[in-house]
Amino acid sequence: MKHFVKLGLLGLSATVLAACSSDSSEETTIRVATSPGPYSELFLDQVAPKLEEEGYTVQEIEFTDLRSADVALQEGSADLNVDQHSLYLANFNEEAGAELTAVTPVPTVPTGLFPGTKDDLAAVSSGDRVGIPDDPSNYTRALLVLRKAGWIKFSEDANLENLTVDDISENTAGIEIVPMQSASIPRTLEDLAYAIIPGSIAYDAGVDFSTMLLAEDVREDLLLQAVVSTPETAEEDWVQAVVDIYNSDDFQSQIEEINNSSDETYWIIPD
Repeated sequence: MKHFVKLGLLGLSATVLAACSSDSSEETTIRVATSPGPYSELFLDQVAPKLEEEGYTVQEIEFTDLRSADVALQEGSADLNVDQHSLYLANFNEEAGAELTAVTPVPTVPTGLFPGTKDDLAAVSSGDRVGIPDDPSNYTRALLVLRKAGWIKFSEDANLENLTVDDISENTAGIEIVPMQSASIPRTLEDLAYAIIPGSIAYDAGVDFSTMLLAEDVREDLLLQAVVSTPETAEEDWVQAVVDIYNSDDFQSQIEEINNSSDETYWIIPD
């Protein structure tokens, strides 16, 4: 049973949760800013109940997009977010003049190469259309997956952290690379031979992860992070509790069990 409290549903519910919690002398409420996707769901399903066993109350504040969640952290109206990687975090901090701070890597759903009209990497042929995300960070990830598949090569001076089509020195498979909005890719699989889909997009669209033909090698700066509002906040006891749960053997065993038993998602567990 989920014990987290959604914003606007406090009152009696929060009181009941506090009464059921451990005998901590002072209750701490952790306000988690969630956005659509598997990462907030994993936190609410697997981490929040363990926090509440330790005496904390988890309050979910729902947002429709990640940037709004980060703004809430910056303004102090939320305490925690688990939906962004280090590169996104660094870009937000630079643009917004914020000090949002990563405290621990969390399990990440990888970008993957999925079947469209073809379900075998070896079946690729010249002219095959391959859909990839058109936003810069996911575009780079997609090109790296295409290189991993052996379908393209990069020039020697290519910046592997910010790739463009101009960095492709050789299209060995002769594929047609079709950039498009990430969210639209799962809806257009019947028009593509293959598609590269970010993990959260594939999850939201209900794509069967057991059909993934190739997963990315996730760079360290693209691992998802648990993020708090400031470096000072990162020193608080509740933050250490979150870190400890994510890094516990019990939690990681649960993730491995999900990987072995579900086709709804696939998690890369940080070292």
